[in-house]
Amino acid sequence: MDAGSEIVYEMPGFIRIHKSGRVERLQGTETVPPCPSGDPANGVASKDVVLDPAANVSARLYLPAAGAAEPGKKFPVVVYFHGGAFVVHTAASPIYHKYAASLAAAAPAVVVSVDYRLAPEHPLPAAYDDAFAALKAVVAACRPDGAEPWLAAHGDASRVVLAGDSAGANMAHNTAMRLRKDGIEGYGDKVSGVALLHSYFWGTEPVGGESPDAAFFYPGDVERVWDVACGDKFGRDHPYINPAASPEEWRQLGSGRVLVTTAELCWFVERARAYAEGIKACGWAGELEFYETKGESHTYFLFNPDCDDAAKELAVVADFVRRC
Repeated sequence: MDAGSEIVYEMPGFIRIHKSGRVERLQGTETVPPCPSGDPANGVASKDVVLDPAANVSARLYLPAAGAAEPGKKFPVVVYFHGGAFVVHTAASPIYHKYAASLAAAAPAVVVSVDYRLAPEHPLPAAYDDAFAALKAVVAACRPDGAEPWLAAHGDASRVVLAGDSAGANMAHNTAMRLRKDGIEGYGDKVSGVALLHSYFWGTEPVGGESPDAAFFYPGDVERVWDVACGDKFGRDHPYINPAASPEEWRQLGSGRVLVTTAELCWFVERARAYAEGIKACGWAGELEFYETKGESHTYFLFNPDCDDAAKELAVVADFVRRC
């Protein structure tokens, strides 16, 4: 066997990395096209755009049916980051296309589902940089003279929500942290809300009822996923993955409203509970909403979107967006 074909890391059914550097993605490679004329299920139109040509950041935009019916109507803008452990999926993945369209219809809101560079070819902080570039581009595009017509006509820059699931929720958190630190010229240092759905956070010490041997498939792989995502550049208690490691920074989160959702059987349920408690304890002076679904697993709403629990969780997120 070719020495370069030796497998140096594998997450079963997810990703396989070879010694040569070749990456096999075992899921998250299927895509679906946008629906520019509107999805028959909900009337939401979608299209693919380049948000920032210089940074090569693209996204799939979703416009609720009311946008086409009322040319001047403004909506909140949800900047959404997909999950996939920083290594798989795109905005065009079927599960994310369906979820973003459903959220656009339910809120209603303009949803900007961001494509970002994936690890291991582009280790963190590449995805974080893309996320912040996307936020800056969206804010600029929401001006009346903005370069993107849907955002210029319908995006309300005063009602921007950063959202994501799993690794994407981690990105939403870290984008809000960077916003407060760096700000955006002409916009400020806060968004209206941050929605963290089944967030991927971790740390060296267990929290709550978490097992020290917690694993996706085999002991140690929860930690190893992070090492692969960041190319071993950031420790497992870096604030990127463990906000509680730096409470003085955490209290500066760039939003006054946060929604945390999780599920009873989620791999990261204890981290979500700890996030909800920790952000209040660290001195952050905002409004927190916490929602936990009983009897469900990590991001179940993506894989079983038509179940009652998924509809209830979508309604919680949509309501949060409307109130931001």
